Amino acid sequence: MTGLAYHLVDVFTDRRFSGNPLAIVEGADRLSAEAMRAVAREFNLSETVFLCEPRDPVHSARLRIFTPERELPFAGHPTIGTAALLAETRAGDALARHGVVVALEADVGLLRCEALRGRSGVAYAECALPMTPRQAGPAPTAAALAAALSLKPADIGFDAHVPSAFAAGPAFVFAPIGSRAALDRARRAPAAFAAALGDAAGVFLYTRETVDPAAAVHARMLAQGLGFEEDPATGSAAAAFAAVALAFERPRDGEHEVFIEQGYAMGRPSRITLRMRVENGALAGVAIGGQVMRVGEGRLRL
Repeated sequence: MTGLAYHLVDVFTDRRFSGNPLAIVEGADRLSAEAMRAVAREFNLSETVFLCEPRDPVHSARLRIFTPERELPFAGHPTIGTAALLAETRAGDALARHGVVVALEADVGLLRCEALRGRSGVAYAECALPMTPRQAGPAPTAAALAAALSLKPADIGFDAHVPSAFAAGPAFVFAPIGSRAALDRARRAPAAFAAALGDAAGVFLYTRETVDPAAAVHARMLAQGLGFEEDPATGSAAAAFAAVALAFERPRDGEHEVFIEQGYAMGRPSRITLRMRVENGALAGVAIGGQVMRVGEGRLRL
């Protein structure tokens, strides 16, 4: 098999060579899982998407998402990037006029995405999750997390926020950090890092001290077992952050919009929109969104 088309996009940004880069491979039905993993290693990005024919023909595509090391049941920036790309390439006229709905099949269920083109001309896509975040086991203590991140125990926590663990797809440990200076100097201490995280895909560090005053938190994500060290923008962790916000901020019933900035430590600033609906004090709906820039395209020789 030769000549599979692929696209490169930058997700959660309105500027090329910023945000989180993503490769999207079309027509991947005949590729084995091992072949997909090999292609993902070749691109060497945090994730690569493989587009397959949907099981239900009314849907847009079926997604398989690979890091350089393993397949994921869900990931945020691959979903948002794919939705924006398919809207542009398959329904560009409708996207320009009123936006389009893109339905993507994934292991976690059907992902309903809405895409539109903003006044700046940049595509924006938003995905409503088919589930709400769940607790992902006990969180490490502040002392264990501080040792894992080469920080002091006093750096961990602020206001009511303490370490927690939630999942909206892959599981993450959430580490509240008292200052951006401490967040910036965090470094994994390998043995302590693995012991503190357990089976989690990574630790999502966050602080209230932001670069953009409109952002609620400034974040980093240090990965474990995914084939890369740090992620410029982590949509699945942002989705799970809705549970963090609910647990420690206690928002009123209704609709809430939260902006999360990430990637600054890597020179790839990113902005993730998190929408959460609270009913009777519980999460009733979660969606993530962001802007997407097309960067390039080509063909894979296999």
